[in-house]
Amino acid sequence: MAADTARRDAETPPRNEPSHTRRVASWREHHGWSAAASLRRLAARPLGSLLTIAVMGLALALPLAFYLLLGNVQQLGQALGQDQAINVFLQPDQVAPQAQLLAKQLGERSDVAAVTVKTPQQGLDELAKMQGFSGALDTLDQNPLPYVLMVQPKQGLDAATVERLVSDMRDMRSVAQVQDSGTWRQRLDALLGVGDRVVVALALMLALAALLVVGNTVRVDIASRSEEIGVLLLVGASGAFVRRPYLYAGIWYGLFSGILAALLALAIEFALSGPVARLSQAYDGKLHVGGLPPWLLLAVPLAAAALGWLGARLVSAWQLRKAA
Repeated sequence: MAADTARRDAETPPRNEPSHTRRVASWREHHGWSAAASLRRLAARPLGSLLTIAVMGLALALPLAFYLLLGNVQQLGQALGQDQAINVFLQPDQVAPQAQLLAKQLGERSDVAAVTVKTPQQGLDELAKMQGFSGALDTLDQNPLPYVLMVQPKQGLDAATVERLVSDMRDMRSVAQVQDSGTWRQRLDALLGVGDRVVVALALMLALAALLVVGNTVRVDIASRSEEIGVLLLVGASGAFVRRPYLYAGIWYGLFSGILAALLALAIEFALSGPVARLSQAYDGKLHVGGLPPWLLLAVPLAAAALGWLGARLVSAWQLRKAA
């Protein structure tokens, strides 16, 4: 049928329509035929097509799974104190006005975003909620807890600036102790940075693998139809005309594999929802774990289709140059 179409396009019988209109109509008609014919060709060999789509879908689903895991680790880090809050314990003899004055002074610093004052009674109430402390607290004659300032550094500060802030607060006379999880936070940030690079590198390598899978599939398809392609070239068909059905085949492979990858990522997210919910309950609901953003799930099939088109385009151009 492709040869008949090429012969029909090569002939230019007189028509009433302008030649430009006829060319556009013929171009549009062949695009529709190529898309439908390539889809029928995939359906004609279901096992081979499904295997190719499954391999590509699994390859594309792996970066999504790692991206989901990395995002949840970031959320876990925030729940465990990655918000960089620094606890400043005042001397026991400090009273409310002094604590408020010190909080105001710290809040005026350029490297501090906010300061929250926690009263001794609030600290005692938190201890009372913890298992095993309620009975012991009933025996106390007075509240032994001091005022605590929760200092929130500004976002984007480097480790040296935060360490300088901690050192300045430790040197204050009214401060008894400064509790900072900076070392733990720096290690977690470093690990998350490595994780970001790993996800990007993995996505690039698996995208290349998917491109090679499509390219090899299209190469085998072109080799099996070399005689038909030779006839098309002999009757005057252009390279773009011959190449077009194989480009659509690459698009279909990429689109279906991208849809499969998105579905696999959603299945992984659903499988993790139960354990994550139990983990969130263990942290009193402070842990909010999110899934993959909708824009990413929609972008994956489109990006995979473009990747399939690229693989088919490169291989088909090379194969047609050999045939010519």
